[in-house]
Amino acid sequence: MFKPSKLYFTTAGFPTITKGNLFAAIDDVISLNLDGMELEFVQSTWLKQNNAIELKRVSERNDLLLTAHGSYFVNLSAEERQKVFMSKKRILDAAEVSALAGCYSLTFHAAYYQKLTKESTYCMVKTEMKEILKALKDNGIEIWIRPELTGKSTQFGDLDELIKLSQDLENVLPCIDFSHLHARYNGKFNTKKEWEDVFNKIEKGLGRIALDNMHIHLSGINYTEKGERNHLILEESDLHWKELLDVFREYKIKGCIVSESPNIEKDALLMKKYYYN
Repeated sequence: MFKPSKLYFTTAGFPTITKGNLFAAIDDVISLNLDGMELEFVQSTWLKQNNAIELKRVSERNDLLLTAHGSYFVNLSAEERQKVFMSKKRILDAAEVSALAGCYSLTFHAAYYQKLTKESTYCMVKTEMKEILKALKDNGIEIWIRPELTGKSTQFGDLDELIKLSQDLENVLPCIDFSHLHARYNGKFNTKKEWEDVFNKIEKGLGRIALDNMHIHLSGINYTEKGERNHLILEESDLHWKELLDVFREYKIKGCIVSESPNIEKDALLMKKYYYN
């Protein structure tokens, strides 16, 4: 499995300047001096096998880091078994083609609490994730599986849940969306001390391997008392992103930061320039 040697700054999907197909987008990423891309499988797993194989070759040749975001239509704690079955299928389909493309990890929003307790939801997610991981292992598919830290209190995926899930299951680590973290708690997690507490908790629970293999989402964020509303350009939000990047530097993390701002490549470049200057 790919081991990152640094912190890569990437886009969530095609750069906004891209006029062509996937490989035009990769050319744009390279010309912008960015470090990779997250493939957006949020509506469908659209990447064909032959293109995935070629994408791996191109990305390795150019030292690009690829990740993938799975379907929005996933709920591993759904009451209807057919919805759970289809959720697992969408995750497995995305994982298969992502691994073929050389993606470092696959993230997705795992579940909703709905009428369940947090404990019951956790148990259901863990059970279904075990089956997903067994299927991946049986088929020789190697990729980090990353339930995402979610932006609303109605969604499964707070930091403690993700750390515990990563402790309980192999080849699972969190995708830490710091914008979601900020929105989920209505403006908290916006100070050096709070972010240090996050990294200390991750390192204590999962070890240094987690800090050396981060998958981070970052953008500005608009939120209410119910949590996330929509993504914003970094400099139009109240998130203290420069101070957050200072904490990334302090903990010497490796992996990737995926820009999810509306101006994805501009904010990815903004963050990369600040971090490495």
